[in-house]
Amino acid sequence: MKRFLICLTFFTLSVNVALAGTVFSGKVVRVSDGDTIVVLVDHRQVKVRLHGIDTPERAQPWGRQATKALAHLVAGRVVEVEQTDTDRYERVVGKVFVDQLDVNRQLVADGHAWVYRKYSQDPELISAEAAARKDKRGLWALPEPERIPPWEWRKAKRDQQ
Repeated sequence: MKRFLICLTFFTLSVNVALAGTVFSGKVVRVSDGDTIVVLVDHRQVKVRLHGIDTPERAQPWGRQATKALAHLVAGRVVEVEQTDTDRYERVVGKVFVDQLDVNRQLVADGHAWVYRKYSQDPELISAEAAARKDKRGLWALPEPERIPPWEWRKAKRDQQ
């Protein structure tokens, strides 16, 4: 069993290292939540976290709508991923495109995601968020007390435990 776990860890790390700093494409086989997908690449499932954005958690207001919005854009489709990093959970982090559509930006523009400023200062994303807020699109139409940024919501949940 120990040998299996070592091999699995090595395989996971080698997949992530092989993809680091690259562009790859594959078919979306699962939408995990509003900002995470699983892409089939050369018979391997690669978990991809969308760079620079954060969507409400499923239990938060607008969480399910954000997941549905991402699924509507990418489920079952071939996407291109521009990898920017690998996160602490060993997920690929990157910008996702369907044809020429920047999926990360579209989710923000439609009001399904915040710009995750801790990880991105992309002026296009910030501008898209400002327009969505102004026009009260998506989660920005919720009453203000329900618009809790996901990173604050997660921290509050951790602090309760």
